[in-house]
Amino acid sequence: MTLLVSVVVAIVFGSGCYLLLKGDLFRVVAGTVLISNAAVLTLVGAGFTRGAAPIRPFPPGSEVSDPLVQALALTALIIGFGVTALLLTLAARVYASSRTVDLDQLSQIEATREDELEEAEA
Repeated sequence: MTLLVSVVVAIVFGSGCYLLLKGDLFRVVAGTVLISNAAVLTLVGAGFTRGAAPIRPFPPGSEVSDPLVQALALTALIIGFGVTALLLTLAARVYASSRTVDLDQLSQIEATREDELEEAEA
């Protein structure tokens, strides 16, 4: 089971890295989300134990699953959703102001705006 989880994490993380290297702002956001989910999968895979629910009284003679891993994974997912919402909002605002999400075009637009501001100051 550990090998399967490791392969899945590697595929999700690799896909996220691939998307981060693309020149589209929304693909960069999707890559960030995939890498975040790969981190959560790593956390869950590392603490994966089969056992009874961690509610007292514990069943005698049986293993109990670790609730800390579940709590950390849930916290990471909630923070990830918040970061994703923020990144998508920022990407939508960039598109609304520049009418493009291509990173090369955005850098050219930014350089042009900086040159215009420097000329206006002089």
